[in-house]
Amino acid sequence: MILRKLFLILFISGSIFFLLKDLSGIQNPHQAPFTSKADSLYKDNIVYTSDNLIIEKLSGHTYLHTSFLNTNDFGRVACNGMIAVNGNEAIIFDTPADNTGSEELIKFVNEKLKSRINAVIPTHFHNDCVGGLEIFHDNKIPVYASVKTIQLLQKNNNNKEYSTPMNGFEDSLALNIGDKTVYAQYFGEGHTTDNIIGYFPEDKAIFGGCLIKEIDASKGYLGDANVNAWSETVSKIRQNYPQVEIVIPGHGDSGGKELFDYTILLFE
Repeated sequence: MILRKLFLILFISGSIFFLLKDLSGIQNPHQAPFTSKADSLYKDNIVYTSDNLIIEKLSGHTYLHTSFLNTNDFGRVACNGMIAVNGNEAIIFDTPADNTGSEELIKFVNEKLKSRINAVIPTHFHNDCVGGLEIFHDNKIPVYASVKTIQLLQKNNNNKEYSTPMNGFEDSLALNIGDKTVYAQYFGEGHTTDNIIGYFPEDKAIFGGCLIKEIDASKGYLGDANVNAWSETVSKIRQNYPQVEIVIPGHGDSGGKELFDYTILLFE
């Protein structure tokens, strides 16, 4: 009799366990979460790491570089940039946050990827994009920036000429690496009034910089932002690049077009 009761208790407990397990896998259709494709984007393919710099290979010709910026409000922040490589030539979007990381990045591209850096392009005027420009200039690497970015750098330098010479462009720029082309494009205001994105068609990869948020990110620093225009700007990018497969945000994990969708909703 005791054994029979024990068996019934175990049977009922087991049934409840499996029922709850099955129910836990059912998603509420009204609360469907955003999911990132970051795990499929060579997430574990780290090709370089140090205290100052991490480099991941995201696809055949596209790399993610991550450096670190010490801030008062957010602590030590990981900051992303993109490297596009083809035919032993490279273009870099955003410098690492400091000179040391920039020196390491230049050395990696030159020695490990055996590529000449044709240009570095900051996507906006904040330190996480331009912190290492001086090192690139010292290595005779051309710097390209939008006219808006150059003006903001000068304004934030007490209206004195910014120390690093730059080649200015208006709303778009196309540069070659080998037989492929890399693009920089301005779509509108968002994180800043000057934020641009980088696009490498060969790998269908976009570097969105701080204009694009990783999944579950907060709105972050808004001191120079136009939050009313942000969603519309990102919507334009999404519409202009329906074929994109890799999207790199300014901070956090890379993914796909779901990063556009998340950012649009965040600022609506």
